[in-house]
Amino acid sequence: MKQVAGISFMQQVKTIRDIDLSDKHILIRVDFNVPMDDDCDISDDTRIREALPTINYCIDNEPKSIVLVSHLGRPKGVQPEFSLKHIIKRLERLLETSVLFADSIEAVKDLQESAPKGSIILLENIRFYKEEEKNAPELSKKLASLCDVFVNDAFGTSHRAHASTYGVASFVQHKVAGLLLKKEIDSFAKALANPLKPVLLIVGGSKVSSKLELLSNILDVVDKIIIGGAMSNTFLASLGFDMAKSLVEVELIDEARNILQKAAQKGVKIYLPVDVVSTDDIATHANIKITPAQDVPSGYMAVDMGPATTKLFSEVIQSSQTIIWNGPLGIYEISQFSRGTFNLAHAIADTYAFSLIGGGDTADAIERAGERDNMSFISTGGGASLELLEGKILPAFEVLDKK
Repeated sequence: MKQVAGISFMQQVKTIRDIDLSDKHILIRVDFNVPMDDDCDISDDTRIREALPTINYCIDNEPKSIVLVSHLGRPKGVQPEFSLKHIIKRLERLLETSVLFADSIEAVKDLQESAPKGSIILLENIRFYKEEEKNAPELSKKLASLCDVFVNDAFGTSHRAHASTYGVASFVQHKVAGLLLKKEIDSFAKALANPLKPVLLIVGGSKVSSKLELLSNILDVVDKIIIGGAMSNTFLASLGFDMAKSLVEVELIDEARNILQKAAQKGVKIYLPVDVVSTDDIATHANIKITPAQDVPSGYMAVDMGPATTKLFSEVIQSSQTIIWNGPLGIYEISQFSRGTFNLAHAIADTYAFSLIGGGDTADAIERAGERDNMSFISTGGGASLELLEGKILPAFEVLDKK
């Protein structure tokens, strides 16, 4: 199975616990890509908090310096609103120590020479360098010149072969995983390589196209699949249902039908909505109806699962020992259409199953449902977690030292 082989390979990477960090210049690729409001105030610092164990472990080992490298947003060149200066105060408060700021790689070098031993230096947004996403060797070499040890702790960007996650490793003698990266891989291994059965995959979101590879490749790993969200409309359409104005990827109806057939051949049970909440206008949602999935009214679109589906899906969840969830099951941002997703979060929280949550929207939905602390593990990477579930080896793991 591709998933198991990929996870086993990535479990072999060395971590910061496997090497000597004392008197070394350490560069840590962190993921401080945190959401901010219009005033550049951090609205959720989870990703910063997740990086703390690795940073603190390095501090405890008395290095010469610690350089933190991250991106923030998707800037087009240098844009002040995407500056990492906005997170300095929060980072200092969480670390309970001062952090120096460098607006360039050259400034980092100057600080390494002049600042006290053990100083923590935060480099400006790495995506201000256009060479970052191109994985340009010149930028990789510059980053490598800052360190004796490269530590990747940015799981959320580990599926990208960028200079700061991939290229830099070619020019550093020691390149290892941080503690968050290790925790992510161990959690996926628990869910995929040696899971308690039965294994349930819950998959949602708006498009079948984004989850097609996942659904095709994971049939050998799971026992049951719940398909919800807008992507379930395409599967319902493949059964001959008229989904009215609902979002349907017409060009993928045959693919959806093929997945249902493959699952049946492998003995994997797929559950689709039996009733839906629909509206004729998402913006005003003045008119809302609950109908069987095959009877969406003309001019209406399905936007959430109905109460019968919620009960059915909850029963499936209760009988599972391992639960993997990627993608919300309705337009959860609108309170009238959030009930299905939130009720599923409550149902998972009420089980003793190992629950692995992947995807930013899914994590946000669980947070809004008030169940964050009741999940076994919430991954910090959306695209990265999806690629792991698809059975891929993430590029950033390929270049790290192996045990």
